[in-house]
Amino acid sequence: MKFLFKILILICFATINAQTSTLHLADSLYLRGNYTKAIEAYKSYENQDEVYNKMAKAYIALGNYDEALINYENSLKDNPKDALTLFDYAKLLTRVKKHKEALKVFYKLIDIDYRNPNYHYESGLILQKLGDSTDQNRFKTAFDLDSTHQKAIFQIAKHHLTKRNHQVVDRYIDIGLNSYANNKELISLKAQNFYRQQDYKNAATWFEKLVALNESLLFIHEKLRNCYMLQYEFEKAIEHGKIVLEFDSQNTENLFIQGELHQRIEDFKNAEKYMLQSLILQDIALDEEYIKLAGVYSRQKKYKESIDAYKKAIDENPKNERAHFLSIYVKDQYYEDIDARIKLFENFNSRFPQSKFKTLVNHKIDELKKEKFMKTD
Repeated sequence: MKFLFKILILICFATINAQTSTLHLADSLYLRGNYTKAIEAYKSYENQDEVYNKMAKAYIALGNYDEALINYENSLKDNPKDALTLFDYAKLLTRVKKHKEALKVFYKLIDIDYRNPNYHYESGLILQKLGDSTDQNRFKTAFDLDSTHQKAIFQIAKHHLTKRNHQVVDRYIDIGLNSYANNKELISLKAQNFYRQQDYKNAATWFEKLVALNESLLFIHEKLRNCYMLQYEFEKAIEHGKIVLEFDSQNTENLFIQGELHQRIEDFKNAEKYMLQSLILQDIALDEEYIKLAGVYSRQKKYKESIDAYKKAIDENPKNERAHFLSIYVKDQYYEDIDARIKLFENFNSRFPQSKFKTLVNHKIDELKKEKFMKTD
């Protein structure tokens, strides 16, 4: 009898050891990224309720979310209040866009542990995706439970930024940055908050912090270009404008802005280059843009090119009175024949009898006639 008992004990130990080895093998396969083999090993494990979670994670790693959900659900049948499994299950439901089902699970987690801020935060994200305005209540609760919760702070600050509650935005961001000074998302919101208040000096300071943290995005450099341009720091604006064009060298608006920036520092050669590139790429009414290009040519005493640019402006919009007016002033400098010059201004008066430039045109006609008289005399 004792011998039989010993045999049974040995068989029991052998079975336990075999199952333990199976579990160790499965875990090892999972850790090494051999997920399919790991699942096969888990399935051969006798106590399946112990490995449903592990199989679910292996299926997630393979991208088989349906099987992962089934395994989480099997696990929860035996232990419906297992917070870790519930959390993973809810996150997977969110990933597969089963938002309403995920929300129910997060509410269940909140009932289990109301003081866990992340449950409130995650439920807030789902409410946001569902277009439910109560999302802010969840984010606020997460913040109240943990004032260092960076993600909750970001969601609250972002909401108030859209509402232009600038002081509230600053208050939350400062709390967040106090516990994590290099939070790029909060720094970006801080910069945008100043930008929307037209405080371009402080906005630039905070956008520069992002650049210092190796954040080099089109949005950031566009805003920095604009900040410096609006502070009349054109050299800095140009530097960021160059980076902006590295992201998209065919963006006609940014090309033209770059040209205008060079014009502001009287670098007319580059102003001409960027403006011309922009205009060549565009296929819309460009009379005002051609007027600006013509002005750049005129400042370089390239009168023929200036006249051609004004002609293009007029072709784009024949009713643009200013283009006609500026055109004849450049022609006045380019033409030598005084009668032809007088005729330019007289023709302008005939075409635009009620022009706002009429006084200037009449004054110029008088000057030219006096000049002709003096030469004749």
